[in-house]
Order: sequence, then C-alpha cells, then structure tokens
Amino acid sequence: MPLSAVRGPSTRLRSRDRALNPASVTDKPTNRLRIALAQMSQRVGDLAGNAAAIVEVRAKAAADDADLVMTPEMQLTGYPVEDLVLKAAFLRATAEETVRLVEATGDGGPALLFGTILVEGGLTYNAMVLADGGRIIGRTLKHELPNYGTFDEKRIFAAGPLPQPIEWRGVKLGVPICEDIWFEPVVAALARAGADLLLVPNGSPFELDKDDLRHRLVRDRVTETGLALAYLNRVGGQDELAFDGSSFVLNRDGSLAVQMPDWTEALLVTDWHGTDDGWRCTTEHRSGLDPHPQDIYNAMVVGLRDYVTANGFPGVLLGLSGGIDSALSAAVAVDALGPDKVWCVMLPSKYTSDESLEDAAGCARMLGVRHDVVPIVAAVGAVDEVLPDLPDLAAQNVQARLRMVMLMALSNAHGHMLLTTGNKSEMSVGYATLYGDMAGGYSVLKDAYKTTVFALSRWRNANRPPRALGPDGPVMPDRVIDKPPSAELKPNQKDEDSLPPYSLLDRILESLVEQERSVAETARATGVDPAVVADIEKKLLRAEYKRRQAPPG
Repeated sequence: MPLSAVRGPSTRLRSRDRALNPASVTDKPTNRLRIALAQMSQRVGDLAGNAAAIVEVRAKAAADDADLVMTPEMQLTGYPVEDLVLKAAFLRATAEETVRLVEATGDGGPALLFGTILVEGGLTYNAMVLADGGRIIGRTLKHELPNYGTFDEKRIFAAGPLPQPIEWRGVKLGVPICEDIWFEPVVAALARAGADLLLVPNGSPFELDKDDLRHRLVRDRVTETGLALAYLNRVGGQDELAFDGSSFVLNRDGSLAVQMPDWTEALLVTDWHGTDDGWRCTTEHRSGLDPHPQDIYNAMVVGLRDYVTANGFPGVLLGLSGGIDSALSAAVAVDALGPDKVWCVMLPSKYTSDESLEDAAGCARMLGVRHDVVPIVAAVGAVDEVLPDLPDLAAQNVQARLRMVMLMALSNAHGHMLLTTGNKSEMSVGYATLYGDMAGGYSVLKDAYKTTVFALSRWRNANRPPRALGPDGPVMPDRVIDKPPSAELKPNQKDEDSLPPYSLLDRILESLVEQERSVAETARATGVDPAVVADIEKKLLRAEYKRRQAPPG
C-alpha cells in the first residue's frame, strides 16, 4: 500500500522503508505458520492504552514463537468508535499510534495484523494493517459497512473496494473485516484472487443464539471458498454493548479446530500447515461456551464491570427494595465488582411491608454488602404538606422520586455510581417513574424482560458463574422470587393490577419489539385478544419519551 495512506509522521516511516531489506521480511515462502489469535478487550478512544495492550500481547506471542499476531477489529481505537472518527485530532493521533505499532515490528518478532483507522484520498476507512519488519506489508479496507441496530458505519466510514489478499512470506492472506463475511461477494473475491486462508477480525456484540449464527455463517463461507477461516472477536463491555469473544477456527472441511472461551481475554497460538490441498489449522483447542441463561448473566456482569471501571467509579449504589429486580441487579453488581464495591440502601415508605424489609436485609446479608435503611416517610409527609391534593398516581410517583433524591445525594457524597433496577417489560410499557426509579448512571436489567429476570434469579441462586466475585450459593431468599411483584406505592398494590401477567406481557412485547410484528400478526402468533395487543402497543409507543431519557445498560 502507499504509505501516504497513514497520515501523521508517515514520511518518517517511508524513509525507514527504503532502508529495509524486503527479502528479509516477506520473500521466504513457508508451508507452516504459527498464528496467535489475541481475543482482547478494548477501550474506545484510549489509543495509548490499547496500543500498549497490543504490544504486550505481541511480546507474549513472541515468547511462544508466533509468526503472526492477529487482533480484533479496530483494536487500536476501540469499537464502536462512533463520532470520534469525525474529529481530525483523533485521526491524527490514531495515525501516530499506527506508525508506532508498525515500527515496533522492526525488532525481529512476529508480524502484527491489527485493526485501526486509515485515511486515504481524504476518505476514512475501518482497516486492518499487516506490519512486519518495521514496515507495512499490506492493508484491508472494510467493504461491507453495517448500518442497522447499534451500527452506523456508513455515516462515519467510506466503504473500501473489494479487497485483495495480502501476500506475506509466500502466503496469500484474505482479511475480510467482520461484516464482510456476512455477504458472499467479499470472500468470493478473495478466493478468486488466490487467498490461501481467511483471517477475519470482528467487533461482534453478544446476542441470544449468536454463537450458532456465527458458526453457520462461517461454515457457509468456508464451504463456498474451500478455505480455512479464523474468526477472531473482541471481548468486554462498551456502553450498551457486551462483546463475548467466543473466537473460533473452522478448517476447510467445515470441522471445528479451535473454540476460544467467551467473556474473557485469551491468547492462543495456533499451528497451520499448508499442503497441496490448502491450509489447515492443526491445533485442537475447544473451550466450552456458556449455556443459556448463563450467557445472559455473564453479559450483564461484563457490561456493568467494564462500564463502571472505564468511568472510574469506586463502586455502585442501588436501592434494594426487597423485590426481584433490585435483588438481581445487586447480585450482578457483586459478581462484577465484588461485595466491597456495592452499597445497598432500603428506602421504606408507609406502604413498605415487613416482608420487603426482611427480604432486602436477607439479600444484603447473602451478598455480603453494606446495607442501610433510610426511611422516606418524613420526606413524603413534607411534600404532602406542600402539595396536599395530588392525584393518586402523582402521589405514588412522589415516593419514587424522593427515593432517587436520597440515593443521588448518597451518590454525590460518596462517589458511587447509582444503578437503576427496572426491567425491559416495565420500561417497554412505561411502568416506571421518570426522574424516579429510572434515574441513575446504568441499568443492569435494561434488556431483560421480567420473565428473564425470574429465570436469571433462579439460575444464580443455584449457580455461581466462573470468575464471579460474589458468593457461592444463593444470592437472594426464595421468597423474593416467588412473591407477586409489587411497587408498594399504595396499599396491597400488585404489578398485575396495571399490567397483564408478565408471562403474557413478555410474549406480546417480544413479538412487537423483537420480531417487529404488527398488532394483527402478534395476536395471531400469541393467541391473545387483538384489543389487548393493541393496548400494549399503545403503551409501548407512548412510553418512548421515557425510554429516550433512560440510562445506558
């Protein structure tokens, strides 16, 4: 590639290239390779930190005699990088760090295939750079730019042309980037151009059943091209996304050679052998992946852990009501951060039952966290004196908002980030108080329907996930799971006074939201009265203004 494609101090790099002996870097054909797959976390915008991690992992791979180290998509910048791409200063800084990483390969160690941003011809690209011997051997520019769901790459990147293989040590490496393998043309073009194997860097976030989907997709590309494929994914939380890693290698016959773990960083040096029939990964390594619902639980743990850590909070604070949502939120927080970094506060009103007080205390005791009781009865009385004739619903919301006043005061005073504890079912239909129980810095259960909350709570009471910092054994009393959900904002209140049973509500919401069906289609699919479905859709649409103001999660 023309080295002018790397902005910043590229002239200095170009001068260094002229002094290098290319034969010592690229012209030695080989039929054996040791490729290190670096399943890494990232921090968006932390160029120095991400670069240091790349250098560190390369040194570890060098100690294991790796020939090539591969990182995930946009490992240098973090992914998704969003509007940082639009800042000229960030692009200049990225170019400078890219040059430094390229130069670092001049030490005689392994080549480095890493994700970064390149600017060519005034256009900005999501790119992978292959560096060896202190110079750039080649690069790939991402061709297929995702523009759905959480992705908006067409807004911030230019689409690269159909890529050509990068020739290195006599081997032609096809390097399609993430979305490039979701469609046939990119890998087909690489195969036609003589690629020997496919190395695919990814920034693929966790979704339900994503592992099966990835394996089916990659097997299709392997079958179509007859090429072995290494699928390398990033890991860790980034705002509202959780990346599960779960990297793997399929050989050209579609067999699984390597399965790396989910939810944790890992470096695996894989052996590859080239024959007349093509290249094959001879390493056999298969880590087990999380079953359901452990996968969801670990997504919550990783997402919360990395959000709190990246933002520099010493810990988290939450209102522990004695109900299942706050109990599960507290359990996730303890597993993510440790009990010493989780502070639970019970804020009883005159409607809070003794049972709830006991259950909140029981949760805190089982989790080993700090637990304080701060009654809001006097504060509610003060508001009643000032506003004595509030309607019933407004009076209920006063209680929720006063609780958040207390919790935010403690957060301000001690520095802990406030967690909200509402679930997706409630938020979907607006069964939550704006500037009340919706207030906070992060929502653990934001994408978990109430039925999922029940399933996760039962699962966590019976299981302790690997690497969890919380206790073995149950994390909440069984009564918290079994009792009817209630906001306890008025006498004898139950959620089902205002909502259909959650088992029914969630089926309707999943159809309307996840499957994007109409009211009529949802009624047919669920067997629910169309009038009930229409009412839920009305609530769903009217609550959008609340969801726009909800915290990330």
